[in-house]
Amino acid sequence: MIQAVPNIILHAADIQKNFGGLRALSDIDLQIEEGKTHAIIGPNGAGKSTLLNVIIGRLPPSSGAVIFDGAVLTGKAPHEINQLGISRVFQTPEIFPDLSVLQNVMAPAFARRDGAFKANMFRSVDSEVEIRDEALSLLEDIGLVDRLDHTAGALSRGDKRRLELAMCLIQRPRLLLLDEPTAGMSRHDTNTTIDLLKKIKSRGMTKVIIEHDMHVVFSLADKISVLAQGRIIATGLPQEIKEDPRVKEAYLGGSVE
Repeated sequence: MIQAVPNIILHAADIQKNFGGLRALSDIDLQIEEGKTHAIIGPNGAGKSTLLNVIIGRLPPSSGAVIFDGAVLTGKAPHEINQLGISRVFQTPEIFPDLSVLQNVMAPAFARRDGAFKANMFRSVDSEVEIRDEALSLLEDIGLVDRLDHTAGALSRGDKRRLELAMCLIQRPRLLLLDEPTAGMSRHDTNTTIDLLKKIKSRGMTKVIIEHDMHVVFSLADKISVLAQGRIIATGLPQEIKEDPRVKEAYLGGSVE
């Protein structure tokens, strides 16, 4: 039986992922502390998104196991993993383009409540007031409350990313996975997102963030892991990662300031 490790909410243990003859992930051992923000950084093609896809069940590992609060996730479908309390913000926003902004945020809350999406979800009166109030509060936080009746598909890319974040947050996940959450955003919108993620941290939500913007990483991360060529080459506190020569080499001599 898998035992939960105190303070470790997620453990990706000895993960390998092969695509034919290509090994995308090798000997990954990643431990995420509950209530902390853990950033994963690395060059393009390092395997960061592949690792998140293994964690959420979109890709099966070739070997190894993913353990969430003592439960083995390996072999579970993505919707089962989501129901256990894990949500993900994707590189390309996954929204309902034909629904309004408000309906997009409310929809996952109905699914959370009922255990599945329903064709008549917007006709239900059970808890609808509470769900609407929670959705409006999130839209206020992300700066989209003035567009709540707009069709989501008409939003800018940056606004769609913030909308998807609200859609994840209304599910009240224990673990939030964010794949480049500020990509395509202006600096103002990026700083708004940083402030929102800091607010989430104060509520005790655990986060794993993949991000290329080092301003975002060092503003939020309690701990950082560096992935290069499918392997974790360093894990440590932000200042330790800044000073690690292996990290600078992985970024082809570039700065991680």
